[in-house]
Amino acid sequence: MNWGFLEKILSGVNKYSTSIGRIWLSVVFLFRILVYVAVAEQVWKDEQKDFVCNTLQPGCKNACFDHFFPISQIRLWALQLIMVSTPSLMVALHVGYREHREAKHKRKFYKDKGSIDGGLFCTYVISLIFKTGFEVGFLLAFYYLYNGFGVPILMRCTEEPCPNTVDCYIARAMEKKIFLYIMVCTSILCIALNLSELLYIVWKQLWRHFSRRYVPVEQQILKNSQLHVSDDKGFTSSEQLENTKVCTPEPAADA
Repeated sequence: MNWGFLEKILSGVNKYSTSIGRIWLSVVFLFRILVYVAVAEQVWKDEQKDFVCNTLQPGCKNACFDHFFPISQIRLWALQLIMVSTPSLMVALHVGYREHREAKHKRKFYKDKGSIDGGLFCTYVISLIFKTGFEVGFLLAFYYLYNGFGVPILMRCTEEPCPNTVDCYIARAMEKKIFLYIMVCTSILCIALNLSELLYIVWKQLWRHFSRRYVPVEQQILKNSQLHVSDDKGFTSSEQLENTKVCTPEPAADA
């Protein structure tokens, strides 16, 4: 599978992401896509061919393999990588819409086209929710489809058309288990990063609204109080000057 298109999408989104979002992109590149392309594909390359059962009954081996692996683990992993990465494309498309709008009307509508505010804020939040939902959904799918995240060496099969209980063996079971654990750990890490980024941008947006609405009012009140104090001081000084003039005796006229 060629992962170049996914790399281009994520690279384009990188410049519009927060610092936490850039960490998420690094995790996806290094610990998921790179591990998948460099190693995992080779481990699961001939999984059905290496699936061995101690019977010569025609169709029994295929029936047992389909029972234990209704979806190939490596293909489900690849589908997970695609699904959790594509919501980030929504952000890039929204920024592209902003750029197209300014070019069409030949006006500057935004201070910074990549700033996470307004409609782009909603798009960013929705993309994070989708990414987190896909991560959780695929983890649950892995768990329930394969009865956990382990890969046993021996499996006992009683499916049709097997004549009796058949012992089936999975090749590279320990190696596959290690890579599945890596996949699970990186998925949990990505979920934590997505939730952290969601909380961060929501808090930042709330603080921005608070600063715009309440901080100027507080500054105006402080300014008015300072003006009032200065006016009071000015009145006192002029009053003292008048009293000084009244109380000072005039010099005696020369004889």
